[in-house]
Amino acid sequence: MRYLFDDYALDADRRELFRGARPVSVEPQVFDLLLYLIRNRDRVVGKDDILTSVWQGRIVSESALSTRINAARSALGDSGGEQRLIKTLHRKGMRFVGIVREEQGKPVPGAEARPGAGDRPSIAVLPFWSLSKVPDQDYFADGIVEDIITALSRNRALFVIARNSSFAYKGRQVDIGQVARELKVQYVLEGSVRRSDARMRVTAQLIEAASGRHLWADKFDVDVSDVFAVQDQIVARVVGAIAPQVEKAEIERAKLRATGDLAAYDLYLRGLAGWNRWSKDGNAEALRHFYAAMEKAPDFSTPYGLAASCYQFGKANGWATTFDEKEIARLIERAAEIGDEDAVALCWAGHVHAYFFGDVDRALSLIDRALELDVNLAVAWQRSGWVRGYAGDPEGAIESLNKAILLNPLDTRVFLTQSAMAFAHFMAGRDEESARWAALALQLKPNWLPALRMAIVSNAMLERREEAKHALAAYFRVDPEVSVGKLRDYYPLRRQQDRERLLAGLRKAELPE
Repeated sequence: MRYLFDDYALDADRRELFRGARPVSVEPQVFDLLLYLIRNRDRVVGKDDILTSVWQGRIVSESALSTRINAARSALGDSGGEQRLIKTLHRKGMRFVGIVREEQGKPVPGAEARPGAGDRPSIAVLPFWSLSKVPDQDYFADGIVEDIITALSRNRALFVIARNSSFAYKGRQVDIGQVARELKVQYVLEGSVRRSDARMRVTAQLIEAASGRHLWADKFDVDVSDVFAVQDQIVARVVGAIAPQVEKAEIERAKLRATGDLAAYDLYLRGLAGWNRWSKDGNAEALRHFYAAMEKAPDFSTPYGLAASCYQFGKANGWATTFDEKEIARLIERAAEIGDEDAVALCWAGHVHAYFFGDVDRALSLIDRALELDVNLAVAWQRSGWVRGYAGDPEGAIESLNKAILLNPLDTRVFLTQSAMAFAHFMAGRDEESARWAALALQLKPNWLPALRMAIVSNAMLERREEAKHALAAYFRVDPEVSVGKLRDYYPLRRQQDRERLLAGLRKAELPE
């Protein structure tokens, strides 16, 4: 049995608590306390009831009980002052007051076995510590790690956690065992980068989480121009330590690094740092650096795909109003032409092609090629979800998006996937689910326009006028010129019935034409 409330899911059979797709770590007694309160939410339970059921009648001090109650509240983002979900009634006891929905048979997102993982070894690559004397060199260490993740993920014998989930631990001193439990992996790779002028030292160590054993550790002192060779060595040694039965030849260098020009690669990494900030200024900064990387190395494919994505972000977020579609088409075609082995470039080229030019068949062919190259690339599954929704295949879209969530369980930008889920469910005619996913995305990013659009239309179709009106007011604050025609153009829908459904939702919400 699973109990769904707020944006949480408590799985009694698996003894797991999730917030969205993210696991929440709780002690066994705290889990038992939560489960007891939820199962008995129809009444007030006293201290004796709790001690009998949770502690089997053992004597427990007031302070110990209070500590467990506070931990239960903390796990749910509640507090003794707010008492949003767990309410204390003076001299009477406690009661769980959240609205709970019970569900059987369907796994909690993120709790089931990862797609295609089977018995494959699983690994997370943590952000490397930047120990450079030169300020502002984090981007360089981050880029090296991202390249290692991409290279490892191309091996179908490994299950590799996506970058955004690994980077949730950036800047934190972590317990490797806890990281492995939270991400459900067997191995963790960590390390550091020290860059000084033209020299660089990279250290790395591979840890088997269950035993804490160091399977491999090494350090590399090299010229900065040899950074690519160091990445190759790390990837080869990790694979050799984890899965010696796998031919090392299967681990190609990721085509993300399709250039030998260190200056171009450095510009690309700077662009990636801005791109990952997900803001108007960061997007503009990323675009400048991607163009500079292209100028330095015209055959470096990844910046073309990511530059095209910057234009898509500009439109989707209302950061820009006019676009040079001829230039966007050039970037897409160049990414596809020189990046036929570059999964990152291809998946973004595909989505941007559908978004600006409406050719969903060509877009899907590019994205499917990306997934052939890298079945572990979470962002490719995410882009597949969007484009399959445009193509009139909402169930295929949801399947792709679930894979993206499972590959990236701690994604700090999970609102991207959540808003895509809202869109797919809306296209499937499931307005309740669409509204729920949109609400989850808006909890993380309240002014996120793709989620607001789905909140508007799904609530309007459900006749929830106040909720639709509230979402529309939030949208107007970001884009005062919003209209039916403008919002319709955000969705290159292939099926006429999907276009009619979207228009019906927009008009029910009483948008200006």
